[in-house]
Amino acid sequence: MSTQPQSSKSGWQRPSIYDVARRAGVSHMTVSRVLNDHPNIRESTRSRVLQAIEEMNYTPSSIARALATRRARRIGVLIDGPVQNGPNSTLRALEKAAREVGYAVSAFSISDDDSSKMDSGVMELVTQGVDALCVIAPRESSLDLLRQQTTGLPTIVIKAEADTAWHTVGVDQRKGARLAVEHLIGLGHQTIAHLAGPMDWFDARERAQGWRESLAEAGLAEGPFVIGDWTSDFGFEFGRSFDLGETTAVFASNDQIALGVIHGLHGRGIRVPDDVNVVGFDDLSDARHFLPPLTTVRQDFAALGELALQQIIAAIGGETDPTHDMIQPRLIVRGSTNARPID
Repeated sequence: MSTQPQSSKSGWQRPSIYDVARRAGVSHMTVSRVLNDHPNIRESTRSRVLQAIEEMNYTPSSIARALATRRARRIGVLIDGPVQNGPNSTLRALEKAAREVGYAVSAFSISDDDSSKMDSGVMELVTQGVDALCVIAPRESSLDLLRQQTTGLPTIVIKAEADTAWHTVGVDQRKGARLAVEHLIGLGHQTIAHLAGPMDWFDARERAQGWRESLAEAGLAEGPFVIGDWTSDFGFEFGRSFDLGETTAVFASNDQIALGVIHGLHGRGIRVPDDVNVVGFDDLSDARHFLPPLTTVRQDFAALGELALQQIIAAIGGETDPTHDMIQPRLIVRGSTNARPID
């Protein structure tokens, strides 16, 4: 008596590998070999199986494919600062790109104040049998802990700088900062403050470096440099109480900080952009609805997720030499910046 599953007669059912085998007149093992690109298959047989697959709109399940390839088709993601817009948007983009090619994503979040959970996060993901690890928006402290781990898994780190230990991919954070500051310089501003995120974050350091480089190349002295967190509260405190002196423009390390700055300045009767220009970073979906609409640097998170997935799949496939790819940011000019009046 046959133990092969039979298609339902009473209604549509997702076709199985056995249904494809019957349509092509081969064994289900032959279908499996074709799906896994086995070399020892006659070309006529391969063509017949592929035609049956197309006619039946057959898609192999991730479970069946994992059994055939001894892979889980699952990516483990360690995400630093999960409440921040950048890491959260990158995770969503990676999940979307992974789903489109039949991969699932398991995520482990590490809060801003507890990078020591990196060890337990790696352990949890490894025990799920993931094919690769991806670290999103890493801090230096987190990567120091990750360097001590030996998982044997391909590891991809999403950060702007190359790293000899891992595959890396990121948005060019320094270039984004340069676009913002050069825009302000071009408008005639000579004293430009920078409100930076925590310096343990690679992205914050790269944005601060871009600010410094642009000022130096223009022959301008550095304006006020204030390190805080990523919140609008940090920006608000600066806006409502900081002695601006000669400062006529502020480059904020993200849009939330910029929002707080605008709010704080408004409470003191300082107008944006008439008195002080403000530029953010990220291009939040609400940035165009700030009052005034925010000039900011856009990160293409969808492209970042797709590029990261390409690197992950290449690494799973055996590419061992660390690679580094970069997405270019864009400056989005809105109402929070304008030309500085000539004195």
